[in-house]
Amino acid sequence: MIKVAVLDDYLGVVREAADWDALPGNVDVHVFCDHLSDEDAIAERLRDFALVVGMRERTRFGKSLLERLPNLALLVTLGKVNPSFDLQRATELGIVVSGTGVQGTDPMELTWGLILAIARNIPREDRATREGRWQTSFGVRLAGKTLGVVGLGRIGSQVALVGQAFQMPVIAWSQNLTREQARECGATLVAKDHLLANSDIVTLHLRLSDRTRGMIGAREFEQMKSTAYLVNTARSGLLDEVALINALQNGAIAGAALDVFDQEPLPADHPLRGIENTVITPHLGGVTADRYRADYNQVIENILSHLDGKPLRVLNTEVLGRPNLRRLA
Repeated sequence: MIKVAVLDDYLGVVREAADWDALPGNVDVHVFCDHLSDEDAIAERLRDFALVVGMRERTRFGKSLLERLPNLALLVTLGKVNPSFDLQRATELGIVVSGTGVQGTDPMELTWGLILAIARNIPREDRATREGRWQTSFGVRLAGKTLGVVGLGRIGSQVALVGQAFQMPVIAWSQNLTREQARECGATLVAKDHLLANSDIVTLHLRLSDRTRGMIGAREFEQMKSTAYLVNTARSGLLDEVALINALQNGAIAGAALDVFDQEPLPADHPLRGIENTVITPHLGGVTADRYRADYNQVIENILSHLDGKPLRVLNTEVLGRPNLRRLA
């Protein structure tokens, strides 16, 4: 029997999201709705599984954990990129890592939901209305305000185009962005310092890497307008979370709308839970019924292809020629 583990199904919807019955009878699927953060506990749970499906970066598969899973032959992530998976060590161990190729507008839509929520105080006013209070705060008009997009890739470009619909001037920056690329999205390329100093909304859409990690810190928050809002639906590591908390508490910026955090799930005693000028959501960027159905059906395709000896959507393609390639029995 080939054992499959599907991890971190917080909503308990994975079994309904795809046709798991399409897998052959010798495949035994186990779905785990809880989240384990202790490596010993994870290794103990997964030691007998030949195939593991991870939900993006919810459970980290670093070098140490991979070395403790001798039966693991196929590791699947949702999406095309997962920096929390050690692809190099997986390759050395003969483990195939595959992903899914689903793309959509889900992260962009959440970004704009958060922008509107923080600018118009929607969560705060919803709560106040339910508690019997009526109109407790002013919102901010977006038209005419400057939208600063840090990272004008697929998602950032979508965000920039919607900004024009709100009649917002759009400026953008990233290390390799060209004026022509920015112009295609209706944005103007500017220097990073200029973007931070002149934007009313700063929204982050970069991949996390060694050169982008911590790129928004105390210095950058000091450059921003005191009336500006920061939005992050990309990766928490792009900013210094402690510096952000300080900036929010001392009024260096007006507020922040965040979907990603250094530690997830967000601890009950985390300072961000108690800061009023924030909107926080539990990493919902790709959490839609449409995305789940598409992603998990591709996961099943990956499993079936691997069983057939023809791995699909492989992220570490160099593993396929290794003599120690692990195979599913």
